[in-house]
Amino acid sequence: MVDVMTDKQFKTILEMVDMILDGCKDLEDAKKKVQKLIENQSTKENKND
Repeated sequence: MVDVMTDKQFKTILEMVDMILDGCKDLEDAKKKVQKLIENQSTKENKND
C-alpha cells in the first residue's frame, strides 16, 4: 500500500517547518528541532505496529 500526501498535508508540513525556522537562532538549532520531531514520529509509528 502506498500512502499519498495531499496538497493540504504538504502545505501543513511546510508551514510547520517555517514555524520551526522562525524560532531558531541558527541552522544547527533548526536541524536539532527537526531531528527531534522525526525521532518522536518514529517512536509513535513503532508503538502502533
